[in-house]
Amino acid sequence: MSRIGVGIDFGTTNSAAAVFDGERVTLVSLEATGPIMPSATYIDRDLQTLTGQKAIDHYIQDNTGRTVELIPEVIGETSQFVEHGDSENPTPVDTVTQKVYGASVIDSGLQGRLFRGTKRLLGDSRVRRLMVFDHPFRLVALITPILLHIVKSLNRTTGSFSSAHLGHPVNFEGREAFRNKTALTRLGEAYKYAGVREQRFYAEPIAAAESFLNANPAVVGEMLFTLDFGGGTLDFCVLRRTGRTFDVVTTHGIALGGDHIDQRLFRTLLFPLLGKGERWKRRGMDREIETQFPFEDYEDLLLNWAVTYTLNQNRYTTPVFDCIEQGGPGAVKFKRLRELIAQNLSYVVFQAIKDFKAELSNATEAVLDIPELDADIRMTRAEFEALIDDQLKEVEAALDDTLARAGLGRDAIDIVLCTGGSSLIPAVRRILEDHFPGRVVEHDPFTSVAAGLAIASFHDR
Repeated sequence: MSRIGVGIDFGTTNSAAAVFDGERVTLVSLEATGPIMPSATYIDRDLQTLTGQKAIDHYIQDNTGRTVELIPEVIGETSQFVEHGDSENPTPVDTVTQKVYGASVIDSGLQGRLFRGTKRLLGDSRVRRLMVFDHPFRLVALITPILLHIVKSLNRTTGSFSSAHLGHPVNFEGREAFRNKTALTRLGEAYKYAGVREQRFYAEPIAAAESFLNANPAVVGEMLFTLDFGGGTLDFCVLRRTGRTFDVVTTHGIALGGDHIDQRLFRTLLFPLLGKGERWKRRGMDREIETQFPFEDYEDLLLNWAVTYTLNQNRYTTPVFDCIEQGGPGAVKFKRLRELIAQNLSYVVFQAIKDFKAELSNATEAVLDIPELDADIRMTRAEFEALIDDQLKEVEAALDDTLARAGLGRDAIDIVLCTGGSSLIPAVRRILEDHFPGRVVEHDPFTSVAAGLAIASFHDR
């Protein structure tokens, strides 16, 4: 078998894989629709797993329209002796055993658990296990099915292999100083279980640069600056080219990604249409009570779509029904919230937000259209940029920090490469153009990292 290079890009939101034979990069089909696979794992009550889009589809199907009923969890038993009769007419002593119940935390109708974005937890040593139907699962066990699916797909394309270059962000999310070591140790173990014995971890922005330089061998310039703006992290690198090789001058990364922007849009555009800021009236013992609706109790569960279904229980739905029954202008908003909860629509909402954000990258105005919620919100690109202004400032500050780490001025950079889905936001591109006028190029925002990993693997870099 001729030599090939294998690259795997396990991402926060999506994953991809590629092979390189020295001349051509081949992206591996991980889904029926193509090479991009959602980084999702679904585990059912029998502990059977699904991955990718099938995992998401199964989760949505299982939880749409389902009322969540939490039952008390048995946390122990107590026993006591009970005597019947009296001292003159004693009867045998009975032992009475009673169960001790904890908080109502078991969802009796839950068919399966969905895990997405688990990569974000890898650097946190405090997160060791997550409970799945009374079974403690290590983080390694939750991501291994995804990697195993990728490896099997690669095997169908290349035959068996044991060595691969594996992408990673410059800095994993988390506050611990040793988070990168913790995350890479966990990733390495998961890849080993998936069948990748010979592992070479490779920074994702450097892989994107590898892909660009391979596709553009005649490009002129010594210093290359890369911005990789993905779903969970923003990464940078500076390379110095020497002929067909290069040296890494510096790398940098922060915990800012497209998912953070999506959540900002959800909060700002949709929360007011779902009842945030409205009043809640209900009858007390001797008078009517009126307070602000406790929307803060709903926010985190709405923003994390994989657990939004847990809102469909009485403690959350009863206040919503009360607000609908009290009528007035706010009733329409609470009907939307009721529909979102009952039909488990948070995933649909986030997909609409992603499409809306992409449309704003191509047009100066777009409409966030969610017919399931009767929501139709128009926004200009200028309004969008104002909304994420603080996040754009984070991008600019991280960019300047990278140059400072490299000990270089803006004029020293010859080529600026931007990749990752969020690099398509025009305001991000404008920051780069302002810093490096006439030197910014775009390269394959969704699969360049996987391609570059395969190329680096082939050349054993």
